[in-house]
Amino acid sequence: MRGILGKKVGMTQLFDKSGAVIPVTIIEAGPCYVTQVKTEETDGYNAVQLGYEVVPERKLTKGQRGHLQKAGAPLLRRLREIRYDETPSLSVGDVVKADIFAEGDLVDVTGVSKGRGFAGAVKRHGFAGGPKTHGQSDRHRATGSRGAGTTPGHTFPGTRAPGQYGAARTTVQNLKVALVDPERNLIAVRGAIPGPRGSLVIVRESVKALKKAKRAK
Repeated sequence: MRGILGKKVGMTQLFDKSGAVIPVTIIEAGPCYVTQVKTEETDGYNAVQLGYEVVPERKLTKGQRGHLQKAGAPLLRRLREIRYDETPSLSVGDVVKADIFAEGDLVDVTGVSKGRGFAGAVKRHGFAGGPKTHGQSDRHRATGSRGAGTTPGHTFPGTRAPGQYGAARTTVQNLKVALVDPERNLIAVRGAIPGPRGSLVIVRESVKALKKAKRAK
């Protein structure tokens, strides 16, 4: 399970050989440092902890500085784990760069979606709203009835309604890598990814593509 941490730069467009426009998102991926390796024998599962984004010493706690010093890594702000099905081949101190992926690879991108605060059902769930005629003046964007009356006498859990919208961990799957620039640590993926510009994202091999490859064997 190859993976790397990065920062969302923004969206732009590329042109393929036929001249078609491809909308892409640019990710500043790495360099990341392996700060810890976990194995099933010692920790109960296989994983690699990656560190990203060098910061001044004052921005880290004493415990964080000690952990990074033990790994021989620079002062890194972001630490995230990436699970592996088998024992990882990486070692503590290794550097992971954007060239772990190549053009045409399928990846899953995980990030925190844009927070939109408390939103109504029209914006949050795409409700149509009420009619705008026959004397109705203030119910254009209301949810309408949310359930039955006396029986059952309450609304069911999970019923779509107004509430907190966004600011949630979100994964977009099966995005194709359109461009890799190792010199500038850049990866371009087709389509959109979660989060605002400058937010942290995790780029990993596509889970569905890996399962499909295993079934083919």
